[in-house]
Amino acid sequence: MPDIRNTIRQWRWKLKGAGRELGMLTGHTKTFFRKARGQRILVYHGVCQQDHLRFNTLFVTQRMFERQLQLFKEYFHLLSLDEYYAGKFSEDRFNVCLSFDDGFANNHKYVLPLLEKYEVPAVFFITGVRKEGYDILWNDALAIARQYGPHNIETGGETFIKNKEGIYQSVRTGAKLAEQLRLQDFDTKRELIHLLEDCKAKAPADYWLQLTTDEIRSMAANKWVTVGAHGLYHNDLAALSPDKVGNELQQVKRYLEELCDRPVKSLAFPYGSYTNSTVQLAKKEGFTQLLAGMFNNDEQLQDEAMRERLTINPYISAVNQLHATIKGHYD
Repeated sequence: MPDIRNTIRQWRWKLKGAGRELGMLTGHTKTFFRKARGQRILVYHGVCQQDHLRFNTLFVTQRMFERQLQLFKEYFHLLSLDEYYAGKFSEDRFNVCLSFDDGFANNHKYVLPLLEKYEVPAVFFITGVRKEGYDILWNDALAIARQYGPHNIETGGETFIKNKEGIYQSVRTGAKLAEQLRLQDFDTKRELIHLLEDCKAKAPADYWLQLTTDEIRSMAANKWVTVGAHGLYHNDLAALSPDKVGNELQQVKRYLEELCDRPVKSLAFPYGSYTNSTVQLAKKEGFTQLLAGMFNNDEQLQDEAMRERLTINPYISAVNQLHATIKGHYD
């Protein structure tokens, strides 16, 4: 019965989506877009040329991103993060701020030219892994390993075996390696990156390569770009001790400010994960713009530094992405 209900929900979702596409021809959907009011911060990650779901289910193609930009420009008021925090919203249009997480080099290669072409501002939340001598995030190394990694991985004193879906699970407990690593500091993740070094050469760089220091400088100098922090190692800050959180935030802030030659005051919590302690530590380090996923509690609604974001859905059309952006969820 649960499978039948899920199938019915999926078909209803597809029919609604098709109806909105048809509504663009009849004018109904266009009217909805024009009448919409409010504001939203959207989250993107990687952008590639094709086969966007090959390794990461958060990527979109450059073609899809451009189509979204075209519709955003037609129906929305697009503003920078500073303008968003300052409340410089249009009263005649729905307001949207674009953000990009994880610091992929493909953002410089594919996204930046389109921002310049359509004159759209965006904020890019970048890690400090380049400072530590790495060109890939641990979770992207593991994603590539689903296709190109070994059958067994020995790390952290445990053996993990790849199942038929390509997911590594502990022989002893059945726990997923990705879930275990997320809750640990970078030392264990560092070991994993070295173990999977050979996998990178088998996957196109567009899917995993991090921004170089020169590319970060180039983006920071662009008038359409704001640079923000995304942690030092892309660790889950909510899982770390206060000392380690404070150290990470201090280091990544200093690193980015030296590259950009300007203050870096915005922080997007990796995975949208945080605690009240994380928020206070971020403020202590000088971050005045704090971006989460969904708020943990109602107190954050009153916090002038905190804002929620909506992650884009790479499985739907540009029209349906605009609809979800306005509604604030995917139905």
